[in-house]
Amino acid sequence: MLTRISPSSAVLNRSALLWLALLMSTPTVAQSLNGFDLQDALVPVDKILQGGPPRDGIPSIDHPKFISSGADRFIEPSSLVVGLALQGESRAYPISILNWHELVNDRIGTQSVVISYCPLCGTALVFDAQVQGQTLQFGVSGLLYNSDLLLYDRQQQSLWSQITAEAISGPFKGQRLVLLPAVLTTWQRWQTEHPDTQLLSTDTGYIRDYHRSPYGDYDNSERLYFPVEFLSRRYHPKERVLGIEIEGVFKAYPFAELAKREPQNSLLDTVAGKSLRIEYDLPSRTGRVFSDSNEELLVINSFWFAWYGFHPHTEVYSFTP
Repeated sequence: MLTRISPSSAVLNRSALLWLALLMSTPTVAQSLNGFDLQDALVPVDKILQGGPPRDGIPSIDHPKFISSGADRFIEPSSLVVGLALQGESRAYPISILNWHELVNDRIGTQSVVISYCPLCGTALVFDAQVQGQTLQFGVSGLLYNSDLLLYDRQQQSLWSQITAEAISGPFKGQRLVLLPAVLTTWQRWQTEHPDTQLLSTDTGYIRDYHRSPYGDYDNSERLYFPVEFLSRRYHPKERVLGIEIEGVFKAYPFAELAKREPQNSLLDTVAGKSLRIEYDLPSRTGRVFSDSNEELLVINSFWFAWYGFHPHTEVYSFTP
């Protein structure tokens, strides 16, 4: 027996099928990744991506060991380190180790700190580990936002953007970590300035080849592994820049522009009405920024694409003869 379908029923059926097809074709945004609750995150959830390794798949160094500067058998003078001077002590954390671990939970004197490095963005930042009276310990979430490391605190499971220093989800959402003055520089320069410095040891508790980068030629390649929200082709994506923020004004100093000033290695500039002195070393692509009262200011040394990805309205220093 055949059933007759009226034209109106056929229209309804077609509408239902179209609606079902739309539902099936609309991508669902995951509200949880790597075990982290992303509901009501401060950044678009669909822009939070899995980097590949699971949570803690890249292990942080939680019990760092150090050697004296005279026992530096594994590091070259030109190798990059994160230099930190705090409470009368100085320590250096080689990028060759941070490439494999990204985070070091450390304590200097009475202060707990976390040293962070994102190999994808080339950003080395050191934070005070105290938040709202709690001393936090951090791990690598395995997640990225704008190609940048999202670290997480093991106490409350909040996710923190490295470059913005802000918790984007979890109980600490909206809180910011305090950035501490540190410098990305060469081991030779840091050792000269701090002869009594300690150096992070390769005795990390993990078997890794610290003479080799797991990222190959990424630092010099134009390719990006992950998409970013804002992208500028004004410079090579991995061009290193010194990025600063003064009273809400962001400015980048690309080394491609600073190189045009050779043989000079310092620059006077004004940002947001404040006089600055930028000191830089062209061969190592490192630098520091000081106020007119000689106070060292916070600076982010990063790849151009990473700085622009978070600060698309940044001012940019451009050399004019």
